[in-house]
Amino acid sequence: MPVETLHIDTLVVGAGQAGVAMSEHLSRQGVPHLVVERNRIAEAWRTARWDSLVANGPAWHDRFPGLEFEGLDPDAFAGKDQVADYFEAYARKFNAPIRTGVEVNSVERNVGRPGFTIETSDGPIEAIHVVVATGPFQRPVIPPIAPEMATVAQIHSAEYRNPQQLPEGAVLVVGAGSSGVQIADELQRAGKQVYLSVGAHDRPPRAYRNRDFCWWLGVLGEWDAEVVQPGKEHVTIAVSGARGGHTVDFRRLAHEGITLVGLTKSFNGSVVTFESNLAENIARGDENYLALLDAADAYIARNGLDLPLEPEARQLLPDPHCLTQPILQLDLAAAGVTSIIWATGYSVDYSWLKVDALNAHGKPQHQRGVSSEPGLYFVGLPWLSRRGSAFIWGVWHDARHIADHIVKQRTYLAYRDAAQRQNENPREQAAPSDSPSQKTSLMGVR
Repeated sequence: MPVETLHIDTLVVGAGQAGVAMSEHLSRQGVPHLVVERNRIAEAWRTARWDSLVANGPAWHDRFPGLEFEGLDPDAFAGKDQVADYFEAYARKFNAPIRTGVEVNSVERNVGRPGFTIETSDGPIEAIHVVVATGPFQRPVIPPIAPEMATVAQIHSAEYRNPQQLPEGAVLVVGAGSSGVQIADELQRAGKQVYLSVGAHDRPPRAYRNRDFCWWLGVLGEWDAEVVQPGKEHVTIAVSGARGGHTVDFRRLAHEGITLVGLTKSFNGSVVTFESNLAENIARGDENYLALLDAADAYIARNGLDLPLEPEARQLLPDPHCLTQPILQLDLAAAGVTSIIWATGYSVDYSWLKVDALNAHGKPQHQRGVSSEPGLYFVGLPWLSRRGSAFIWGVWHDARHIADHIVKQRTYLAYRDAAQRQNENPREQAAPSDSPSQKTSLMGVR
């Protein structure tokens, strides 16, 4: 027996922060829609993160405008389960039409009629508009240099949960963005000998002069920057909300027992070679840190703010031995390294999109989320419209822009449909051109 096709105006794929935000704005605008999610709402926060993970921004900042975190101090950092619960509560707040346990297998443009046909695990769907809200963290990336070594356990940071998960022995953590730094710190505190491979990074202060760095980037206009600075396309941010929030200081990590090494270059058997750029990477991170302090001081002076001085923020610890005499090669077997954690980021997987919305590298082609394929949209990606696009509050604002675009397109389609009905029924008399009734029926004004 054939499965009946579901018809909907707008289909949203994914019920993480992007999908929930998208549903809210579509609901506000009265756009009939459905959100499908292959797992649970905000599943990645629950099962694709390590146990002790907390948000990197304080609760007053990393949230949607319409709901605060219940029972959490605004300056605290929400745990991963609290974040997932938050999105579930937010979806209930406006009765979001979310259908979980539904996986999208393909999206194809219809031929000879508007919209798309979407094949799902729950049957076919036809939609005029499709919003891809699957986010940037789809496929964990382990670089091809990873060695084949039966004696060393290797996992991506997406699979890491806690120190007890790893075998006895030392650990090499490759990647010093927020995830790599926090995992390395946790492992060292659990008694592990840790080697941390440090690449290029930005290193903002957790807080400065009684304001969190999220506040500083906001008032300085950094969150609204629309263009990535040259050379910063792949630079990670080293920041942490762990243990109440603190500034990531690589020198301090080294003095506490972590061995810093440069960018991981290659493996030859059990010997790993590192680039000789550790000091350079640390120095550039320091420059980024001090530049934000300078910008904050200038903002305070310019606006006459009464915020406490913090001269100790500019005091750097002495360079540790691993920085002045960097290790360029390490025999993992001799050093007792039994685990490698690849904190090397993610890639996107849009192989299920059978439409003209991707470039030769499989990356979305879009302008502020409006793709090159009419009727298809992206939301939740880094730098979708600005620097803050991948953050919870940034996703919410981007979703509003996409919803507005969909509403505008619906008004044009409503005009086309009304004109077609009039051609099919010429006896119908249209209202005068300045009639409010015509404006309502043809232009979809609510």
